[in-house]
Amino acid sequence: MEESIKVVILDNSHEMREIIKTKITDDKIKVVADFDDADKAYEYIAHNDVNIVVTDIILQKTDGFAFIEHLRKIDKEHKVKVIVVSALSADGFIQRSFSVGADYYMVKPFDMQNLKDRICDLYSNAFMADNTTTATLNPFKSARNRALEEKISNIFITVGIPAHIKGYQFLREAIKMAIDNPEIINSITKKLYPSIAGKYSTSASKVERAIRHAIEVAWNRGKIENINNLFGIRVYSNNEKPTNGEFIALVADKMLIEGA
Repeated sequence: MEESIKVVILDNSHEMREIIKTKITDDKIKVVADFDDADKAYEYIAHNDVNIVVTDIILQKTDGFAFIEHLRKIDKEHKVKVIVVSALSADGFIQRSFSVGADYYMVKPFDMQNLKDRICDLYSNAFMADNTTTATLNPFKSARNRALEEKISNIFITVGIPAHIKGYQFLREAIKMAIDNPEIINSITKKLYPSIAGKYSTSASKVERAIRHAIEVAWNRGKIENINNLFGIRVYSNNEKPTNGEFIALVADKMLIEGA
């Protein structure tokens, strides 16, 4: 029998903890503990098997940033994945969360199904079934993959793509695929979108629309200068928006040049 994904919830609000616990618990996900105190949460995590932590930024005695920093000092292999859920939506809070070691950021109020999906995504990326046994799960996430995701996340923050929208995850996956297989950019409709759709149990058309929306959000935020500075040349003006394929290829090429 496959093991459940073990989740710890860290939030000031008892009501919010109960809502999250009720909504995400199923045959795959089990909430093993919940806290409003970061010290108590850390103590539990240090002595128990935990896969995912869902934490707010505002906590008792300390904050989510300090909690994640403390966790990463001990969890150097990044085995415990952290999803930040917060009403704080400014880019600075999102950027700092990633810089201290968060794996995903969602803005309250959020869709509980999206949270469940992200929990499953992070778990499946971090672990794979050991083919030599029937139910053993072993750590699996390469240092290269972690570094790629961190670099892509930093690029998204710079250009103004928020982490809580669906297109963020799809676009990051698309860029990783284009880095590993540059030729796939020539089959974006036939191969890239369907591949991402299969991984996230959605449709290729929804993947395409979500990525388009993510790019439009960046342009609507008016961070065109950040985008041009990032690539070192004046690529776009306020009135010019790249296609999905152009943006994916541009970011992938930049990362390949930098040795991704």
